[in-house]
Amino acid sequence: MNKPYVAGIDIGGQTTKLGIVDARGSVLAQTTIRTDNHTDVNLYIEELNNALIKLSARIGSTEKIRGIGVGAPNGNYYTGVIDNAVNLVWGGSKAIPFSKLLKEKSGIPVYLTNDANAAAVGEMTYGAAKGMKNFIMITLGTGVGSGIVIDGHVVYGHDGFAGELGHTTAVRRNGRICNCGRTGCLETYASAVGVARTAREWLEMSQEPSILRNYDNITSKDVYNAAKEGDKLSIEIFNYTGKILGEAFADFVAFSAPEAIILFGGLARSGNLLLKPIVEHMNENMLFMWKNKVQVLFSNLKESDAAILGASALGWDS
Repeated sequence: MNKPYVAGIDIGGQTTKLGIVDARGSVLAQTTIRTDNHTDVNLYIEELNNALIKLSARIGSTEKIRGIGVGAPNGNYYTGVIDNAVNLVWGGSKAIPFSKLLKEKSGIPVYLTNDANAAAVGEMTYGAAKGMKNFIMITLGTGVGSGIVIDGHVVYGHDGFAGELGHTTAVRRNGRICNCGRTGCLETYASAVGVARTAREWLEMSQEPSILRNYDNITSKDVYNAAKEGDKLSIEIFNYTGKILGEAFADFVAFSAPEAIILFGGLARSGNLLLKPIVEHMNENMLFMWKNKVQVLFSNLKESDAAILGASALGWDS
């Protein structure tokens, strides 16, 4: 029986997005569930499968789905295992045979990759990186993920875990403790969580007036909204975050010589507040042969589509 659809699943620290995709790359239907409702992965798998069944009803049934592609933090393309995904409440320090569990529950072949790698495939096929063979995808969400494409191929490394650029060291001396157990990781500063943390720390250290003092639980969106209203402290927080990212990007360029670095995820919606300091500090720290030559672009796909489309592409492998 010809099965004309695949499912794409994007697992984030807080939200999981599901989509049904046809052979032309159109997302026909999509929905979301909470990733963090359950600490037991089996309960999460059950909720995920139920959501997939309901979503599949829009195209007839799950019998029309050829395969399921999944993008997840620490998802291993080779083994189908999610390993030590500290940003997932049911992940922690465990190795979870995710592809096996979801296949057993759904009856459909399942293929897994890192969430940022999935976004890179989606961007290369349908988005801002279309036609590019060398680029880096940076996802700015709960953490900082990355997908590295060289000569048209995603870099997985010998063990499937290549490209953890969010866990390169951004601040060495007195750096923040990361969920991974290391100190000073890029994602502790440049993720949505990191921006909110910077805001809280700066408010405690200074008496500077700020709109942010009106909030009890500051989020990166609060910092963005305050910056758009001209709040000086919030603008400085984005300058600081952009500086850290720009310096890191200059290092990333040195090892893969990409045509572009593409930003994706919730924090990327801050636009020029983040882009301007990134580009400035990236070029200030760049080796001369790449200075002012590497583009920094925002994904031009819908926020959910890049990861869903990228993950779904794996589903055609069945």
